[in-house]
Amino acid sequence: MCPVAPDLQTFRLMQTASFSGHPGISRRVAIQAGSIGLLGLGMNHLAPLRALADTPRTARAKSVIYIFLSGGLAQQDSFDMKPDAPKEVRGEFNPIPTSTPGIHICEHLPLLAKRSESWALCRSLTHPYIEHSEGHHVMLTGRTPLPTGFDGSKPKPTDHPCIAAIANDRLRPRNNLPPAIVLPDRIVHRTGRTIPGQFAGQMGSQRDPWFLEASPFHSEHYGAYPDYLFDHAKGKLQDANLKFQAPNLTLPQGLGKGRFAGRLDLLRQLNRQRGFLETAAEVEQFDRYRQMAVSLLADEKTQKAFDVLNIDDKLQERYGKNAFGWSLLMAAQLVEAGVSLVQVNLGNNEAWDTHGNAFPNLKNYLFPPTDRAVSALLDDLQSRGLLDETLIVMAGEFGRTPQISLLPKSYKLPGRDHWGAVQTVFFAGGGVRGGQVIGASDKLGGYPAADPQTPENLGATIYQALGIPPDMMWRDSADRPHKIYHGEPIPGLMG
Repeated sequence: MCPVAPDLQTFRLMQTASFSGHPGISRRVAIQAGSIGLLGLGMNHLAPLRALADTPRTARAKSVIYIFLSGGLAQQDSFDMKPDAPKEVRGEFNPIPTSTPGIHICEHLPLLAKRSESWALCRSLTHPYIEHSEGHHVMLTGRTPLPTGFDGSKPKPTDHPCIAAIANDRLRPRNNLPPAIVLPDRIVHRTGRTIPGQFAGQMGSQRDPWFLEASPFHSEHYGAYPDYLFDHAKGKLQDANLKFQAPNLTLPQGLGKGRFAGRLDLLRQLNRQRGFLETAAEVEQFDRYRQMAVSLLADEKTQKAFDVLNIDDKLQERYGKNAFGWSLLMAAQLVEAGVSLVQVNLGNNEAWDTHGNAFPNLKNYLFPPTDRAVSALLDDLQSRGLLDETLIVMAGEFGRTPQISLLPKSYKLPGRDHWGAVQTVFFAGGGVRGGQVIGASDKLGGYPAADPQTPENLGATIYQALGIPPDMMWRDSADRPHKIYHGEPIPGLMG
């Protein structure tokens, strides 16, 4: 039974009681060493390259691109607008018709509106959390219950493994690339704390997904630089020092195979000291992983998959020459090169956390690069013959409150607070039956009103698209088996 939607006064009370600030934590410590640093990858990212048994595929899709909007997209201002709601709910934006009769989305997403035959919306995904770390953990792992001992201030080895880590561990690599890659950076809070839910957790850190660090963390900068760089309170920013840096997959001049191997040996020693290589078996496997890394460095096709700055200028322009555009272009190239799952974090540092100045920030800095890049991704995958084989998912850690509010000490203009009770998830490609809406929220966009879906169902949808069978297990660091599926794929989504 769906919960009854509260009135506006109740929403106000819930906002006041539930919203908490962002806890401060010391900045992350990043260790980079040796030639593996050329990839922007840590030693723990090599383990998922191990050979596994062939995995049967049962779904139409072969690959998944999971676009994650860190911070939380407001459903009422994007894909589930409420034009008939009171002013303090409906906001400043107007809905526009899409190419599908009866489906309307935000006026600042015009390119996606023209392509509605390619995508579907689920307007009823729900979970109970309103804190960033909890929401990230739930939406990136596909598990609603938080693990015992969960700590929102840091990842822990007792966390549930993320979807990318499970895919990396359970899928067989198609070539010398790993099955799953996360780009352009891991998600870091503005205080410097690394958000939990992005790692292998109980599977062991050696099974973390590959992180391509192409977009450097900055505590006060948000959006898709260089064109759409902004601060939540101050607005547009300029920073010539920020760069989108595709991984350098070539050996430095003068670095021969002997020196390269020496650097890898040094890195092995450093990582052993840090506990990454804890067993003799892992040490024995290292040489095999090292050879895979060397192969990756030397493969011309692989190098081209990561190169988005030196390819056809017109293609770059279609995506947008900014962090969002380059990230999704790299995702398309990686899928074409054989990567099964690419998670793209569109906006590190919780760019979509629109507590204040929400409408100008969405209109000027967040919607334009997203609308352009995601639309270009659909067109590009179609032209490559990959759209039907690639499931695209776009979601955040939660939605936003129906009630618009103002935090005058921090912002000049209003926004919306955290809200886990309902959000809209965008799906495209991979056999998705486009031009449809699954589920519905209530008249205020506060709770599911029909066909509620869970993060478990979202996870099952992704696993099914990857061809992971429902009876497959993952194993923790003590070799105990665990179920991968904790829900059912969203019914009616696929054609």
